[in-house]
Amino acid sequence: MEKCILVVDDDTMNLKRTKIILQRHYDVLFAESGEEALNMLKSEKIDMVLLDIEMPNMNGIETFERMRDDAIDIPVIFLTASGDEDDVLDALSLGAVNYLKKPYIPQELLKRVAKGFEKK
Repeated sequence: MEKCILVVDDDTMNLKRTKIILQRHYDVLFAESGEEALNMLKSEKIDMVLLDIEMPNMNGIETFERMRDDAIDIPVIFLTASGDEDDVLDALSLGAVNYLKKPYIPQELLKRVAKGFEKK
């Protein structure tokens, strides 16, 4: 069975682009907010989360903290368009397996996802 990746991003174009890159190798689900992602994590079998940092209402860091509070222990790779290194350092210090700056090269995304699965 293919591994399932949940992509969380408030930008529909980013979701579509990421699905095109990943769908040949993984099952891909979408959430357009942190709240939607948390609900899906409780009801679906998900093996990894690709999580945008900058989102309205609940950003990616807050979403990740809630995942930890709910004892959801699956690999998370943060996606960020922000050049703010503090965001990335926060994400990694919380336990994210990696991060990727948007826009990203498809091969780099696939490589980091594969590495993320190796770490768990």
